[in-house]
Amino acid sequence: MLLVNQIRENFDGVLAGLQKRNFPNAETVLNQAVELDELRKSSQSERDQIQSEMNAISKEIGVLMREGKAEEAVKIKEKTADLKVHSKNLEDQNAKVEEELLALLYTIPNIPHFSVPAGKSAEDNQVVLESGAIPDLYDGKLPHWDLIKKYDIIDFDLGVKITGAGFPVYKGKGARLQRALINFFLDEALDQGYYEIQPPILVNEDSGFGTGQLPDKEGQMYYADADKLYLIPTGEVPITNIYRDVILSESDLPIKNVGHSPCFRREAGSWGAHVRGLNRLHQFDKVEIVQITHPDKSYETLESMSSYVQGLLQKLELPYRVLRLCGGDMGFTSALTYDMEVYSAAQERWLEVSSVSNFETYQSNRLKLRFRGADKKTQLAHSLNGSALALPRIVASILENNQTPDGINMPKVLHPYLGFDKIS
Repeated sequence: MLLVNQIRENFDGVLAGLQKRNFPNAETVLNQAVELDELRKSSQSERDQIQSEMNAISKEIGVLMREGKAEEAVKIKEKTADLKVHSKNLEDQNAKVEEELLALLYTIPNIPHFSVPAGKSAEDNQVVLESGAIPDLYDGKLPHWDLIKKYDIIDFDLGVKITGAGFPVYKGKGARLQRALINFFLDEALDQGYYEIQPPILVNEDSGFGTGQLPDKEGQMYYADADKLYLIPTGEVPITNIYRDVILSESDLPIKNVGHSPCFRREAGSWGAHVRGLNRLHQFDKVEIVQITHPDKSYETLESMSSYVQGLLQKLELPYRVLRLCGGDMGFTSALTYDMEVYSAAQERWLEVSSVSNFETYQSNRLKLRFRGADKKTQLAHSLNGSALALPRIVASILENNQTPDGINMPKVLHPYLGFDKIS
C-alpha cells in the first residue's frame, strides 16, 4: 500500500507510475487520497485544539474549586460537556474518513520501478536474456498431455471424478517426479542459506490484505465461508505474514525463507492448448522463496534471486528466457518483476514457471513490517518473493523436452532423488 506522504511529496512521479500501469482515472484517485488525508488532518487538528481547551478548562475548574467558587466552576463545566460532544462527533467523522482513505489506498497498485517498460500486455514484456539450446525432437513427438496417458503417470480423469477439472492425480513415477522436484528445490534453497518454513495452507483475511491478495484477487481465491479462511494462492502469503506487526533489528536482515506448499487458484482461464494439461491448474505444488531486506539492498537481492532461479533451470537442463514485465502485465503489488519461462519443445511455445518480484515497501506498509536501525529509529523493510519453482509447467517441459521413441529421460540432477533415470 502506498503512503499518503509518498503521493503528496511526489504526486507527478506517482501519477506517471500509475499511468505506466494503465491504471484508470489515476489523477482523480490520487487527488481523492490527498483530499481525504487533508480532511483527516484538519479534523484531527480540531480535536487536538478542543482537547487542549478542555485541559485548560479543567485546570481552571480546579483553581475555582480551591478558591471556593463552586458556582462559577459548575458554569464552566457545562461548557466542557459541549466540547466533549463536539470532540466525539469529530472522532466519529475522523474514523469514517480514515476508513474511506484506507479503502481507497487499497485500490491503488504499487508504483513501477523506473526500469519497468511501458506496455499494456504480455506482448510488451522485455526479453532480458535467453539461455540453453532448444531440443530437436524426433518425428512423432507428443505434448505432455499425451505422454502422461502413454506412460500412465498423471490422471486428469480421475481428478475430475474425485474433485473436478484442474485437480490431477499423480501416480507412480509421476508422483515420484513431483516429490523429487520438491526435495531438489528445497535442498538447493537450503544450500543457499534459506531457512525452511512449512506454512499453513489456509490464511485469514488480515493475511490476505497484508500481502495484497485482498481485495485485488478475492475472486481468484478459494474461500472457506464457515471459518472465513482462504486457501493460499501461493506460499508467499503465509510466509511473509510471519512478519506482520513485527519490528525487526537491522542486524536481522536479510531474512531468507523457503517453503513448499500446495497452491490453490480458482481462476478459470480460457480454452485452448495453452491452458491444456498441466499448463493451468486449480491446485499445484510450488516451492517459494521469500526475503525481507534493507531498502538499500533490495534490488541487489532481486538480481540475486533471479540468478538463483536461473541456476535451478540450468541444472534441470531446460532452455529458458528471462522477461522484465511491462507496466500493464505486472502484479498489483510489485515494483519490478522478472518472469522465467522455459521452452516446451513439443508445444513449441514458452511457458512461465517463475516470477521473482520486489515489492519495495508496498507489502511492508500493509503488514506494518519494520526494522530498527542503529539510530533506534524504525523504517519499513522491503519484501521480495519468487517461485523456485512452480512444478506443473516444469514437469510438462521435462516430459516434453526429454522424450525419445522409447521413453522419457530424466535430468541427471534428479536421478538421486528419483531412484530411476527414465520413464518408460
